[in-house]
Amino acid sequence: MKTLIINIKELLQVRDASVSKVSGAEMAVLPTIKNAYLVIENDLITDFGAMESLPENLNPEKCIDADEKIVLPSWCDSHTHIVYAGNREQEFVDRINGLSYEEIAHRGGGILNSAKKLNETSEEELYNQSKVRLEEIMRLGTGAVEIKSGYGLTVDGELKMLRVINRLSKEYPITIKATFLGAHAFPMEYAANRQGYIDLIINKMLPEIAKNKLADFIDVFCETGYFTVTETEQIMEAGIRFGLKPKIHVNQFNTIGGIQAGIKHKALSVDHLEIMNPEDILALKNSETMPVALPSCSYFLGIPYTPARKMMTAGLPLALATDFNPGTTPSGNMNFVVSTACIKMKMTPEEAINAATINGAFAMGIAASHGSITIGKKANLIISKPVSSYYQLPYAFGSNLIDTIFIEGEIFP
Repeated sequence: MKTLIINIKELLQVRDASVSKVSGAEMAVLPTIKNAYLVIENDLITDFGAMESLPENLNPEKCIDADEKIVLPSWCDSHTHIVYAGNREQEFVDRINGLSYEEIAHRGGGILNSAKKLNETSEEELYNQSKVRLEEIMRLGTGAVEIKSGYGLTVDGELKMLRVINRLSKEYPITIKATFLGAHAFPMEYAANRQGYIDLIINKMLPEIAKNKLADFIDVFCETGYFTVTETEQIMEAGIRFGLKPKIHVNQFNTIGGIQAGIKHKALSVDHLEIMNPEDILALKNSETMPVALPSCSYFLGIPYTPARKMMTAGLPLALATDFNPGTTPSGNMNFVVSTACIKMKMTPEEAINAATINGAFAMGIAASHGSITIGKKANLIISKPVSSYYQLPYAFGSNLIDTIFIEGEIFP
């Protein structure tokens, strides 16, 4: 199947295959072609360029006229928790009434609330709830997504979540990466036996996950009141022994050395980063670890935003992701994430789009196949509605400016 898109007002994120991420001042540069065409064959991008150089005799089965429309690679959302049961609407109201995230967690809410619901929910029902959220984010332009476990906190619960993630990856065309986050919180029954739960993760959960090839990455919530740096390192090292690369939650509320621990263990990404000190930034400068910001989490909780400008000025790359989860970010809308990064984090549209596409792909380990308009990469595309310029995408933060979604070379309904 060959599809030709013509008269594209502006084709964004045009890259050579050698570019796997952008950092520092490079993040402000977004290569584009105006009045462009693009050719899709089966699931891949096979050609693109200016309309004046459109080859003759292409003979496509389908031709789309994108006059006055922008085309860009689909969003790569490298941090989500979209496989969950029920919701936490009551906690939303509790926060409005003055309770903090930590106070809600201490009285059995938060992650433990979601774990209780998940373990009471059948695998089939969990799948049915989760696929609705997956279809929603695909229609909002996400073409690759990472999904974490972490709401089971039991052997059966964690494996159930990972099996659902695996089933979603088989039944939908979107690229899905699975992350094992058994170290999301300590279950109540292990509150006085922390090492006992860590042993359960290492000796019971990880062998089953590895045997059944249910995860690509391992994650830990390294934060005051959750997992210490020493505990995080113990779990990361165990995950590495079972073939899982680390991606860790760090610096959401405090800076306790989690970034340095992640870098030491060659973590693919360190995520959240709302609280950063100069030592954290310096450590990241000398690493291949991708920093990931989650601005809609900051928006929803009313906590600080990742200091993007300070980090990029220091020469760092940055990725953007949604953190879609029932408690702190009940939204998987990457368009809102890009807008919020511009409005609240003072990222330029070019920086935010780079962070949500090519750098997001790097943070998932899929930069060779996703995240840019590059010959040989997956034909995962967003075609906008008619717009004045690509600046309108983050500017009109409350409008749906998506006209058509391509995933794996096919229009997603």
